[in-house]
Amino acid sequence: MNRLQLYLVCLICGITLPLFSQQLSLFSQYRENQTIINPAAVGSNYLAYEQNLSFGASYRRQWQGIEGSPTTANFRGEYLYTEGSPVTLLTGGYLINDQTGPTGFTGIYGRIGGLLTGDPYYGGISAGLSFGAVQYRVNTSEIRLRQSNDVLAMDDQNRIYPDVGLGVFAYSRLDGGIFNGDYVYGGVSIPQVIGLDLSFKNENGEFYTRRVQHFYGMLGFYKFFRNEGFLEPSVWVKYAPNVPVNVDINLRYQMAQNFWIGVGGATSSTMHIETGVLIGENLGFDNTLKIGYGYDYNFSSFGPYTGGSHEINITYSLER
Repeated sequence: MNRLQLYLVCLICGITLPLFSQQLSLFSQYRENQTIINPAAVGSNYLAYEQNLSFGASYRRQWQGIEGSPTTANFRGEYLYTEGSPVTLLTGGYLINDQTGPTGFTGIYGRIGGLLTGDPYYGGISAGLSFGAVQYRVNTSEIRLRQSNDVLAMDDQNRIYPDVGLGVFAYSRLDGGIFNGDYVYGGVSIPQVIGLDLSFKNENGEFYTRRVQHFYGMLGFYKFFRNEGFLEPSVWVKYAPNVPVNVDINLRYQMAQNFWIGVGGATSSTMHIETGVLIGENLGFDNTLKIGYGYDYNFSSFGPYTGGSHEINITYSLER
């Protein structure tokens, strides 16, 4: 929620302020953050490069040029133990920080899951759990009443709560015909299972923000070419109560192991482009370093006012 919206809330509601900031982080390059979105997911680096250990970081700035616009940073790691059978271990974790104007959260999570498979190379079905703690913040010293310019008479507030995410995921390597050796994958998840009403009170009034469950679905396909490049169409569906379903459709093309480009759009009237470079097998290395950039723009009636959103992602992956 930006400051303009907070001013309006102050004028309408007086001291009792409902704060509905961005509850879960958004991603342009969501396939790089697949294990954050779904704790049961097998990471894209394994499906694309057969590399089962990866580390990554990303930074996203939404609504460039708007004061108090959402910013998100995360650090993550993921590991698939490829030798186990019939159940293979999925593990990892991540640290995430999200700030929107005077409200924000910081969370730290572990991740564990099991992949039911005869051989991870050919596919399997997995279930996963993320678990951790989240600190929610309201910096009331940054909120001013628009007409009087008075600061609300409350100290800055924070609360720490446990958090749990659940997911299921499946993928399969196709055999035969024009799709021989290609992968299809999909999954559903609830990355924020515990819903809470977070209240911050003092003798003069009350702040509250409501945390609700989000439901995600993802479906994608890898079409590999002889030059070791691939084409990846994918869909990310997002639903939260009392909010329209959002469908994000994307298409990414990777040329050999040099660079990739992508384009996509969402039912929220958002379009995005992405591009990136790879350093790895093309230069004689066994491991892969990916550096990607994504740009979003919203074409709705409110979109031009928000400006664009920028995202930088770095991922290092290897086979262990």
